[in-house]
Amino acid sequence: MATNGTITPSTLSKKDLPWQVLWDKERCALCGRCTAACPVHAIELGVFRKRIIQPALGKDTQPGNVYQVYYGIRQKTDPAYACVGCATCTLVCPNECIFPVRSDEIDKLRFHINQGGQPRRRGGRRNVPEGILDRIKFVRISMLTDPALDAGRHEFELRTLLGRILPPEEGLRLLREEGWMPPVREIYPLIIGSMSFGALSPTMWEGLQMGVAYLNEELGMPVRICTGEGGVPPRLLRSRFIKYVIIQIASGYFGWDEIIHAIPEMKEDPCAIEIKYGQGAKPGDGGLLMWYKVNKLIAAIRGVPPGVSLPSPPTHQTLYSIEEAVAKMIQSLYMAWGFRVPVYPKISGTTTALAVLNNLTRNPYAAGLAIDGEDGGTGAAYNVSMDHMGHPIASNIRECYLNLVKLGKQNEIPLFAAGGVGKRGNLAANAAALIMLGASGVQIGKYIMQAAAGCVGSESDRCNICNIGLCPKGITSQDPRLYRRLDPEKVAERVVDVFVSFDTELKKIVAPLGRSTSLPIGMSDAIGIDDYHAAERLQIKYVV
Repeated sequence: MATNGTITPSTLSKKDLPWQVLWDKERCALCGRCTAACPVHAIELGVFRKRIIQPALGKDTQPGNVYQVYYGIRQKTDPAYACVGCATCTLVCPNECIFPVRSDEIDKLRFHINQGGQPRRRGGRRNVPEGILDRIKFVRISMLTDPALDAGRHEFELRTLLGRILPPEEGLRLLREEGWMPPVREIYPLIIGSMSFGALSPTMWEGLQMGVAYLNEELGMPVRICTGEGGVPPRLLRSRFIKYVIIQIASGYFGWDEIIHAIPEMKEDPCAIEIKYGQGAKPGDGGLLMWYKVNKLIAAIRGVPPGVSLPSPPTHQTLYSIEEAVAKMIQSLYMAWGFRVPVYPKISGTTTALAVLNNLTRNPYAAGLAIDGEDGGTGAAYNVSMDHMGHPIASNIRECYLNLVKLGKQNEIPLFAAGGVGKRGNLAANAAALIMLGASGVQIGKYIMQAAAGCVGSESDRCNICNIGLCPKGITSQDPRLYRRLDPEKVAERVVDVFVSFDTELKKIVAPLGRSTSLPIGMSDAIGIDDYHAAERLQIKYVV
């Protein structure tokens, strides 16, 4: 804001902000709820001075000025406190007298965000148009010659396998020579992807875990959730619910001292171990938990001092190739759990995915491969990384699957796809398309935050402040003032709703294929697309 008439390069008006807060003076009761609830402190209580011109009332009087002072709500114009449009003020206002309005110029603040020589970091999602997955149609419908099924009347067991499935002769040879066979888990094909304890608030994490436990124990759906990089709360590590959890280890190794020490006390083995080498939304970067979110609890679990930023290296510093990763890291983690737990790597979508996969095929210890495409969300990344780096998941998963087909190993190594699944709300259709392109299962993160916790972030850059711990819904905040707004039991209920509805929709897609006992993995003759070049690239039907 200009002071004493001075205008500097950083001086902004409300017109320059992407969101403007409209306030109705006549309806406002000055209760202060809006200013207290605003996560970014974009509004404050202000004292206003209003000039009123008093006209002359007769020949003997002169016109004059009368000044009135009143209290009201003022919007800050400093970019550091720019309104993010979350509308929390509207939600808490008893008189509906305040709400944010999107600026009519969409590029505001684009050139003001790199103050202090720092490029912009943003949490949230990519601003991307409709993707290939949303354009894929399911074109193979069985009606006369094949046994089409009724999704509403037939029992379905749509399950997938996590683990290395060796041919009988190779498995028996390994059993004779080493006394061991790769462990395999039967799981649900939709997995809650890696979002760490620290990136998510304690209430959000608890709600997700409660929802997963209910799905397994009450509904019989073997849903799994990945911890992300950040460790695991000690109580969960030593509970029987750890068997529903995939524990992730990444280049920062946060929380792994606690995990290793807890192994002798674990009542159950975890479902699997995921080694993260890359993330699709920010390929080539390590994870980053900014200091805003590193409170005493997070610091204790991760084994670091509180109040410091926690960047992970872009690569595992002790590994220089995928061969070394398989030989050292994957096998050492197998040993830690007595060769009872599947271990697999997660990589960013990239043109080098085939090289990684080809190396994994030569080693029976690799339990699968997870590929994270470019459209995934993230808790914190540079804009330039989110918007200009990465590889789409559809073509990446397809070429990896076709390579396994050439090697005759398409039934041995499961591929898991992630990155932008359900970004336009079409979760089941996107998942089914990826499965028919060759994925054994899909991982979701962004979608579950939107559906289960009511995330208000949008592709038009509304909110998207997950990285600084000021989430207005309390989903990604470590501030008790914010995360206590979120009821973990309600989150658990919504998680269950999401999976039950997904299950119904997936069966509606799969039923006409006549498949009731297995997923249509790689069944590419059942899908088509109206883009000739995409059809050629994915080797599916071209339909118009």
